Amino acid sequence: MKIAVTGSIATDHLMTFKGRFADSLVVEQLDKLSVSFLADDLQIRRGGVAANICFGMANLGLHPILADAVGEDFADYRSWLERHGVDCKSVYVSETKHTARFVCTTDDDMAQIATFYAGAMSEAREIELEPIARRVGGLDLVMVGPSDPEGMRRHTDECRQRGIPFIADPSQQLAFADGPFIRDLISGADYLFTNEYEAHMTEQKTGWSADEVLEQVGTRVITKGKDGAVILRRGEEPIEVPVAREVRRLDPTGVGDAFRAGFLAGLTWELDLRTCAEVGSMLATYVLETVGTQEYILRKDDFLARLGESYGEKAAATVQPLLSCPRG
Repeated sequence: MKIAVTGSIATDHLMTFKGRFADSLVVEQLDKLSVSFLADDLQIRRGGVAANICFGMANLGLHPILADAVGEDFADYRSWLERHGVDCKSVYVSETKHTARFVCTTDDDMAQIATFYAGAMSEAREIELEPIARRVGGLDLVMVGPSDPEGMRRHTDECRQRGIPFIADPSQQLAFADGPFIRDLISGADYLFTNEYEAHMTEQKTGWSADEVLEQVGTRVITKGKDGAVILRRGEEPIEVPVAREVRRLDPTGVGDAFRAGFLAGLTWELDLRTCAEVGSMLATYVLETVGTQEYILRKDDFLARLGESYGEKAAATVQPLLSCPRG
């Protein structure tokens, strides 16, 4: 299966705050909010939703196609991704803007306050999917992740026009989008990915009920943090998947991207939806256990052992012949 992943490509500046953001917020004074948090650590890492997803898929032995916009400062990052098996030939390079940047501070509760600079990402609307499909011999699936809004609209429209199955993953852009835009992004999607908060926001902004959203998409995948994930399909019972067992918790940044990477790998391997989510949840723990979204090292024996501990030996046995970890 040939999968193109669109969405942000960014540099992450990750800081930690020893304390709780909530202790510094006065509910009655939020309209006059002016606070500063003293961070005690700074990590500069590679990131961006699409790049993180592609990195995760490549670590599972796949060769995803990355398609979004970057600046000329992307050279080292490109080399990193290509060394790990990501196809970067369809990445668009801006002549005037820097690669997008994500600045995030995480407190002791794992709550986060973040700012995102779009930069070159705003030129993602210049990317057309048809030349990509022609280059690789056709696309079986396109993930339309959070990026330049007009780029997201263009990719979605092109998928519908060309009959290419697509995944709607508006994610962070939901906060800025209005109802008509969101309805346009998700209508006709084969899959809709959101977290639990985004799921409610989708319903609120579109004016659609949960059932009406499900009528617009084939499958709805909702991640719920420590409560795992749920998969919804019309006329079927919900599939509830608990989180995989973790060794430690260091930084939640990119956990959702890793879940999506594992889920897409499962789709590529033609696994059932429950096992797709189990692979995604297992991969997500590797990100949670490291600082940075692409700093983990995946080894086949370790991954399968942990998958078996979390979801049973049947799940591990199903994945074992399909999994190929380039780094071990």
